[in-house]
Amino acid sequence: MTKQIKWILLIGLSLIWGSSFILIKRGLVGLTPFQLGALRMLFAAAFLLIVGFRSLTKIPSHKWKYIALTAFVGTFMPVFLFSFAQTEVSSATSAILNSLTPLNTLLLGAFLFGLEFQRRQFFGVIIGLIGCVVLIYSGAKSNPNQNYYFAILVVIAAVCYAMNVNLIKKYLSDVNSLSITTGNFVVLMIPAIIVLSCTDFFQVMGEAQVQESAMYVAILGILGTGIANIVFFRLIQMSSPIFASSVTYLIPVVAFVWGILDNEKMELFQIVGALIILIGVYFSARK
Repeated sequence: MTKQIKWILLIGLSLIWGSSFILIKRGLVGLTPFQLGALRMLFAAAFLLIVGFRSLTKIPSHKWKYIALTAFVGTFMPVFLFSFAQTEVSSATSAILNSLTPLNTLLLGAFLFGLEFQRRQFFGVIIGLIGCVVLIYSGAKSNPNQNYYFAILVVIAAVCYAMNVNLIKKYLSDVNSLSITTGNFVVLMIPAIIVLSCTDFFQVMGEAQVQESAMYVAILGILGTGIANIVFFRLIQMSSPIFASSVTYLIPVVAFVWGILDNEKMELFQIVGALIILIGVYFSARK
């Protein structure tokens, strides 16, 4: 039964997170990356305080330092990295590069957290990195009007996610997933408010385009961040870090479908790069 639940959570999470990239794209129409990132965290925090405030009492006092660490590594930094990246690269490309997370999870797990490392998995890492280079290079050639160096921001975000997965597995496995998620966003509320206050959001919030973008970010914050993080942390606790991070197998498929529906185009070599990455992820995640 546990095995079936793991796969149900994995598929559900892939559908939610695979749709996040198109929501970011919609949000950036009327918002700056800083505004989008801050609002995403505030919407998620408001939702989580409603549903999970009581769960905060279940967090042992000595665990709050890990709650704060995972909040900044697993949410604060990636939120802004993705927001800035998608000002220059497509939502589908962002999702594909995000699939490097299992590879990074394996590397960080092996070198920092004592995770066992097999030769087959090492080759998977190498294959994935080759695919990453192919995807970024071909994207830059196909879209000379875009700055594909911004794709590196997605790679950095994937490293942050990988670090977060390992931290949760090692230090927070015994803490309720709702408690972890709510605690994360309680920590991030004040930094998010400070960031938002440093923009002109409150001067332009009455504009129709800003309000429409904020609506997409509200969906992103509540569903794609708040609910998704609860599910993800539960999945980490039920399984292994690598299994949980393998959600990124399916995320690019969902994001790619959204990209096609939104008239995004990918050249042949970009698709080849994407396939190489997924092959690398497959080998790295196999036991």
